Amino acid sequence: MRVRTLAVVTAAALAVAGLVAPAAVAAPSGLSDDFNGDGYRDLAIGTPKASGGTVTVLFGSASGVSPARSVNITQNSPGVPGTSESEDKFGDNVTAGDVDGDGYADLIIGAPYERITGSATGAVTIVWGGEKPFTRGGTMLTAPSADAHMFGEGTSFADLDGDGKGNLVVIGGNSFWWYEEGNPAQDGAHAPKVKFLPEDVRLYGVVGGHFSGTDGSDYVLHGQRTGSSTTPYVGLLRGGSADIGSSYSVLAEGVDPGAVAWEPAVAAGDINGDGFDDLVTGNSRAGQGGSFTVRYGRAAGLPAKGTTYTQDSAGVPGTDEAYDYFGAAVAVGDATGDGYADIAVGATYEEVDGRRSVGNVVFLKGSAAGLTTSGARSVHQATSGVPGAAEAGDHFGSALRLRDIDGNGRADLAIGAFGEDVVPNGYDDGAAWVLRGASSGLTTTDATAFNATDFGYPVVEGRKFADVFGR
Repeated sequence: MRVRTLAVVTAAALAVAGLVAPAAVAAPSGLSDDFNGDGYRDLAIGTPKASGGTVTVLFGSASGVSPARSVNITQNSPGVPGTSESEDKFGDNVTAGDVDGDGYADLIIGAPYERITGSATGAVTIVWGGEKPFTRGGTMLTAPSADAHMFGEGTSFADLDGDGKGNLVVIGGNSFWWYEEGNPAQDGAHAPKVKFLPEDVRLYGVVGGHFSGTDGSDYVLHGQRTGSSTTPYVGLLRGGSADIGSSYSVLAEGVDPGAVAWEPAVAAGDINGDGFDDLVTGNSRAGQGGSFTVRYGRAAGLPAKGTTYTQDSAGVPGTDEAYDYFGAAVAVGDATGDGYADIAVGATYEEVDGRRSVGNVVFLKGSAAGLTTSGARSVHQATSGVPGAAEAGDHFGSALRLRDIDGNGRADLAIGAFGEDVVPNGYDDGAAWVLRGASSGLTTTDATAFNATDFGYPVVEGRKFADVFGR
C-alpha cells in the first residue's frame, strides 16, 4: 500500500496528559453526549488497540469538530483510575450519559481485558463531565461476581425501569448487569431476577432503545453461539418495572441475515418517525457480499423478522459481490433534519477504482413509510470533497456514527478507516472523517479528516485509530 500523509485540519491538539477543554458558558444542555454542557454534541473516539487503549473526545461547535478542541484520555491521565497496560483494551466500547444526574454527560469506557487482582477480567471507567469536563477524575467499576469475565464488553445508558432516569447497563462475556440511578460505584450492580442467557453465548455488545410500549427501554444483546459451530446471535431483553430477565427472546441466530455478532454493526433510531426506535443490524457475511436488516419498533416490540437489503436491492448503490463486507458497520441518525432517522452502512472491503478493500459507505434515507432507497448514495475516498485518496486496504467505513455535532439540526457522519496508512512506515494507523448533514443528505462540503498524530499520539504500527465511535 502506498504510504502517504493524510490531509487534515491543521491545528495543535491538546497534550495527552493535560485534561484541558473549552469551558461551558451556559447551564448544561442535558444532551446525552454533551460533556461540557455548551449545547453541542461531542464526538468520542475509542482506539483500544494501542498501548492499553485511548479515548479521544472532540468537542462539538457551530463549525464542527477539530483536534484543536479535544482531550485525550488514557488510564494514565490525571484522576482516571487504573494504569494503562497493553492488554486492557481501554476504549473497546464508549458510551455517554449523565450518570451522576448533574446535567452534564459523562464518559463511559469499557475495558474488557482489564486485569484486577482477585476479580474476574474487565472493568468500566466513568470519567465525569462538567463545566470543565474530565477534570474531576472518575470511578472504576469491576466485575460484580467471579464468573463475570469480560466485564465491560458492552455498555448502554438508557432508562431501564421506566422512571424517566437513565441506568447504566454493562455486559460481560455471558452476563448482564444494571445499576440504579446515581453513583454506580456506591450502589453496586444488580443481576437480573431470572438468568436468561444460554450458557454457550459469548456477548459482544448491547444496545438500549425504546423499541416497544414497555415502560423504560428494551435491550438488544448480540454476540455468538460458541457450541459445536460458531454462529451470530441476537437476543431481546424487555425492560420495565417487572422482574428483569423474565421477558427475553431470541431475535435471530445462525444463518439468518438479521443475526449479527460485532458491535459496530448494530444501531438504533426512529426511521419512520412513529415514536419507537427501530433496530438496524448489519451482517457482513450474509449471502455474497453482506447485508443489513431493519426491524421496526412498535407497541408490541421488535418483530423476529425484518426487511433485509443487499447491494442488489433496488435503489441501493453498488453490486452484491463476494467479500464486500457490506453491513460491517451501521449508524442511524437524522442527517437531513426532516424528523426521520437515516442509515449509513459500511462496506469495508468494497473495491473502488480497481483498488481492493478501499471501503465505501452507503447512505439511505428514512421516511414516514420507513427506509427508502430513493436518493441513496455512496461515499468513499474517491468521492469529490472527501479528504485523502482511495488506496487498497484502507477499509473506509469500518466504524460509523450519525449525530449532530454542529447544532444545525442535522446529524453529521463520522467515518473510521482502520487500515488507513498515514505516516511513513506506518501500517494500519487508522483515520477518521466527518461529513456534514444536509437537507438533501450528506454533503462533502467542509468535510474534515484527522488521525492519531493530530492529537499528539506517537506512531504505533497497527494502532487503528478511530476503531470505535461513542454511542
